[in-house]
Amino acid sequence: MIQAAILGASGFVGAELLRLLALHPHIKATRLFGDTQAGLDLEQVHPHLALAYAGAKIERYEEQSLNDIDLVFAALPHGHSQKLAGSILDRGVAFVDLGADFRLRDPKAYEQWYGEPHQAPDLLDRFVYGIPELHREAIRSSRAVAAAGCYPTAAILALKPLVDAGLIDPDSIVVDAVSGVSGAGKGLKDTTHFNTVAESMSAYGLISHRHTAEMEASLGARLLFTPHLAPMNRGILATCYGQATGAMDAEAPIEALRAAYAIEPFVHVTADAPSTKWTLGSNAVQVTARYDPRTGRVLAISALDNLVKGAAGQMIQCANLMLGLEEMAALPVCGIYP
Repeated sequence: MIQAAILGASGFVGAELLRLLALHPHIKATRLFGDTQAGLDLEQVHPHLALAYAGAKIERYEEQSLNDIDLVFAALPHGHSQKLAGSILDRGVAFVDLGADFRLRDPKAYEQWYGEPHQAPDLLDRFVYGIPELHREAIRSSRAVAAAGCYPTAAILALKPLVDAGLIDPDSIVVDAVSGVSGAGKGLKDTTHFNTVAESMSAYGLISHRHTAEMEASLGARLLFTPHLAPMNRGILATCYGQATGAMDAEAPIEALRAAYAIEPFVHVTADAPSTKWTLGSNAVQVTARYDPRTGRVLAISALDNLVKGAAGQMIQCANLMLGLEEMAALPVCGIYP
């Protein structure tokens, strides 16, 4: 059994990692770290996990705590992983990081988008960007993966086949995406308080949202990205637009998606407009696309669960590949409905 540690086990993503790993045939979460709630029983922090992790506790992280660990999952705010990654990798431990610290290859780009110098630029080349549908072989041969987050995953999977097929101008892309409140993390903020979010929709991160850089790097594009907060717990819905490179058959965009994802176990190309509810609790992505001859634009839409395919599920999918396990292990393809 592969022994795993979770950094950030007390957060929403940590909880989702534990929920999914409870059914993993080869990976067992044995060390759970979370500074703000260190010392508490796991069932006090995540009551829904009590039966699967009887007696488990949240611990304060110390380097020697990894002595018997084969795999580390990090679900920490940006800026934290770069302080820990060197010592983890020096131990030869497989490392899957969900933070933004190692997603951008250029330390100057990191400083531009995150407003501070990168503290471990020498480690950037050791990480592979983690969207398995696009980087499967690189992930298999790596020991360090920077798993893509929810917004970039949704936008990139919707747009990449269209860009690669030459159907849209990569410098004309607009991404409007909506997220459930869990994407903002577990910490209490005025902007995510129930009274603020309920019966309301709001845009944020205007013009310069940090995830823009990941989308542009993966797509080889220049785009405008606007995220929105929706009054729901989970889900990402990304609505993407691009100028068509020329007149095309009405089915060309969706056929490009079908060709790209024909054998992908977690991507479903649908003729209908997808809903976030279709993906709830699953590692699935639902995508579609249209060509509009009236405006000469292409529309692409994707839906996913921000805590599963947009976070914990993506991390486990990457870990499965890194460790030579069945890629789909512990990852549901079916959503929960109603």
